Amino acid sequence: MQQRFLLRLPGLRQLLGYQRSWLRADLLAGVTVAAYLIPQCMAYGELVGVPPVVGLWTILPAMFVYALFGSSRQLSVGPESTTAVMTAAAISPLLLADRSNYGVLTATLAMLVGAICVVGYIARLGFLANLLSKPILIGYMAGVALIMIAGQLGKISGMSIQGNTVFAQVTQFIHQIVGVVRLRSLQVAAPGEDRVYLITLILAGLVFGFLFAIGYFFPKAPAPLLAVLIGTAAVAIFDLDRQGLAVVGAIPAGLPRVIVPNFSAQLPDLLASALGIAIVGYSDNVLTARSFAARHQCKIDANQELLALGLANLGAGLVQGFPVSSSGSRTAIGDNLGSKTQLFSLIAMGVVISVLLWLRPVLSLFPKAALGTIVIFAAFKLIEIPEFIRLYQFRRSDFFLAIITTCGVLVTDILVGVAIAVGLSVVELLSRLAHPHDAVQGTVPNLPGLHDINDWEGATTIPGLVIYRYDAPLCFANAEDFKCRALRSIDLEVTPVEWFVLNTEAIAEIDITAMDMLEELYDELAARGITFAMARVKQDLYAQLKRSPLLQKISEDRIYLTLHTMIIGFESRYQNLSQKHLK
Repeated sequence: MQQRFLLRLPGLRQLLGYQRSWLRADLLAGVTVAAYLIPQCMAYGELVGVPPVVGLWTILPAMFVYALFGSSRQLSVGPESTTAVMTAAAISPLLLADRSNYGVLTATLAMLVGAICVVGYIARLGFLANLLSKPILIGYMAGVALIMIAGQLGKISGMSIQGNTVFAQVTQFIHQIVGVVRLRSLQVAAPGEDRVYLITLILAGLVFGFLFAIGYFFPKAPAPLLAVLIGTAAVAIFDLDRQGLAVVGAIPAGLPRVIVPNFSAQLPDLLASALGIAIVGYSDNVLTARSFAARHQCKIDANQELLALGLANLGAGLVQGFPVSSSGSRTAIGDNLGSKTQLFSLIAMGVVISVLLWLRPVLSLFPKAALGTIVIFAAFKLIEIPEFIRLYQFRRSDFFLAIITTCGVLVTDILVGVAIAVGLSVVELLSRLAHPHDAVQGTVPNLPGLHDINDWEGATTIPGLVIYRYDAPLCFANAEDFKCRALRSIDLEVTPVEWFVLNTEAIAEIDITAMDMLEELYDELAARGITFAMARVKQDLYAQLKRSPLLQKISEDRIYLTLHTMIIGFESRYQNLSQKHLK
């Protein structure tokens, strides 16, 4: 009973087996992630349209729940930009004139998203994540990294960048930089404006250089945390905030109260939006979790992730929050500092609680430029150029699939980009299934066994016998392809064919379309005086044959478990004919 309980709580199982040597890395990762997520989650609260403090409230149950139920050691769950934008878009048309129902709607939406994910877990829909192949993961993380970098350009420059896409943000950044340089050259820049930009860029550049230097010379040092602390000290010593440098600022006090949302008549209107957010959130969750798990040779339970995300959203709804998902930037920061388990999330949660209760003034001087630089530093590590090169060298189609995923994420949005890549990978899979490799098997001089005659010089078929192997399951997608290629293998033989043997080692089962096609093939071969037989027939396939008329036509005498027994049966055919003739 206890073992079954722990299987439902993989995060708790990891914590129960915790090693003391992991504590330093988890502690540093937790504190640093907390330093980043506090202003970030407040900003997401503003983006959704609720008070900024609600962003901090929302992350508390999300982190706690995922630390217990999640299967990823590295993933940071909580408010995230894509789901925040989708939430704002879903809520806006339903608001009352006085906006008094805003909090109720966001909490209700979070509860609906959670319920959809839990239903998906019960229905075991996590298998859908298996469509997310390694090229998609690599391309996805590269696209997310570029989105992260573009999203921080305003913070590291002190400029107001309002674009919603990577290209819009980069274009605005370049235009504003060029504009400032032009105004500066004409000496018509606003008083102090160019100075603010300069101070912000210099601070960001120094932090960036510091991060790379520490990472190179002292790879085990907590570079992001040191960068934040040094940046904060610089703000306090040189009064940079009074010179226009953007800092986190005042942080509201107080902890949330647990309230069950009042599900209103607008529930049907929110359901479609909740489904879309659940799909986006889960896709983001699994893609990010698998990408980081692959780096540490860990495994992710896709179905368990549905449960963890669902319960995290239900918790967010109970504290009057909004829908949550995983954060690639916070996950990257934690992983960069060597986070070992979800204890880093619990530590970050503890820091957030401490800030809400006692430490608000300490964090108010955190420079946003330093936080933005930390995100960019972490994002660069998500773009795995060696992996793109490896994909290109291994198989070009995988490389282009990764590139298409990256471009799709950048040009459209995360969900559409991943959907395009998944669609292309499914099309490629179906094309391989519809026209797989096949082989006519024969003997090779001085080499035991039967082999593909096209692979070996001097290979020949056994006179009168065609052993045909089709390297894919038989189904509606390839039934006609199989029949045409099987008949062609017979037509290519020089000597008259007496037996056609289907080697079914790659065929575990077939559908009704393929079964009908095999009966047609049997009838056509019988009309040409050719015996149809099957070898290496598995039990599942044999059970299906027993439920069809084909087995009666072939007869069980022509169903062989091995190629060796089949060849013995073929070689004894004349002896059987002679005995029948004598009788």
